Amino acid sequence: MEKYNQTMEKQLNIELGPEEAEGTYSNLVLISHSPAEFVLDFTRILPGKAKAKVYSRIIMAPQHAKSLLNALQDNIKKYEEQFGDIKIHGQNQGKNIGFQEKS
Repeated sequence: MEKYNQTMEKQLNIELGPEEAEGTYSNLVLISHSPAEFVLDFTRILPGKAKAKVYSRIIMAPQHAKSLLNALQDNIKKYEEQFGDIKIHGQNQGKNIGFQEKS
């Protein structure tokens, strides 16, 4: 028998409703923070529109935001190992399009 971990892992039962399973498309996130929390506003910009609507706001503790960062970095690394480098359009032209940090 293969040992995965020395400590016993707990199972987490996660419910995913049909509406949530469809997901929400976002091509822009505005990120702000305070000493106690990070706020991520997921929006979508459409061509020819000057206004973007926030479709989801996620508020999390700094520790959870850092855990999310680590999980994203790990998953991006795995993705790029399998499918190749992810190109970010406009990155070298000094444009700030797409997901960005709001101070």
